Amino acid sequence: MTIPRPYDAVLCDFDGVIRFHDQTELNELERAMGLAEGTTTKVVFAPEVDRPALLGQITVEQWTEAAEAALALQVPREQARALVTAFVKAPVRVDDDVLGLLRRAQEHVPVVLVTNATLDLEDDLAWLGLTHFADEVVSSARVGVGKPDPRIYEIAAERAGVPLGRCLFVDDREENVEAARALGLTAVLFTGVPDLEAALAPLLG
Repeated sequence: MTIPRPYDAVLCDFDGVIRFHDQTELNELERAMGLAEGTTTKVVFAPEVDRPALLGQITVEQWTEAAEAALALQVPREQARALVTAFVKAPVRVDDDVLGLLRRAQEHVPVVLVTNATLDLEDDLAWLGLTHFADEVVSSARVGVGKPDPRIYEIAAERAGVPLGRCLFVDDREENVEAARALGLTAVLFTGVPDLEAALAPLLG
């Protein structure tokens, strides 16, 4: 007897699930300037600073300029520039365990990246060798809407060719997970590889 699949597509976040940034150097710089760790990240991702970039309305360069101007309210402009540069140039790594699990899932169902990203996402994926990894990529900067807006989940499900209620959604932000659940998706808050392993277990066996 064939056991029915628990879902027919996997919709997966990128940053915080697949790609991770090492902010060690940035944190050291903040401490040296008398700032609390995380100050730069908080400013860079403040909605008024990053939302236009994540909706494709401004370039990454314009986004970093806006972040620098916002940080310059707390530290001298030269220091603000150094902080933003350290943020942008932070080393990145890809979690190979996560990629491995998603590739196994692709043997059964489509995997769609659903990410709040800038217009540079395609270049970032190419640099990481992930251009052809996902079956589809839904970038907020390209579709003009970002998580947790319901529309981006609908677009991702449409790209997968699967009803919303037949999708598994994986993300590291609670608000995005809750929005997915409200739409009827099976949604998992990612805090580490075991979360993804557990979510995919019914599919992978």
